[in-house]
Amino acid sequence: MTFYDRVYQTAKNRGLSIKQLAQKMGVSDATIYTWKKTGAPTGKNLTLVSKTLGVSVDYLLGNTDEMRPTKKDPNEMDSVELDKALRGEGASLQFEGKELSDEYKRMILDILQNLK
Repeated sequence: MTFYDRVYQTAKNRGLSIKQLAQKMGVSDATIYTWKKTGAPTGKNLTLVSKTLGVSVDYLLGNTDEMRPTKKDPNEMDSVELDKALRGEGASLQFEGKELSDEYKRMILDILQNLK
């Protein structure tokens, strides 16, 4: 599987089109489509697509089939600032394997803020 294929499939699994992914990254969709011909981007865009999709650079490059790096401590948990994630600033939020829509994220954030 090529770099572009991994990006495309991962985005699709997260409910994102290439255009939506590009918007989240702050690049043009043409930039992502060039990866079909040129292979993986370097530097900033490589890190950016990895963070936007929530997967490791090694996964995107095909060095591993593990989407996230293995943790050193099995008891270690990921920390996510829920308010940032719900505003679309943090981790990808999924429920039953599908990414939550912005509308659902706003509703959850409203509920949590009203509970204060």
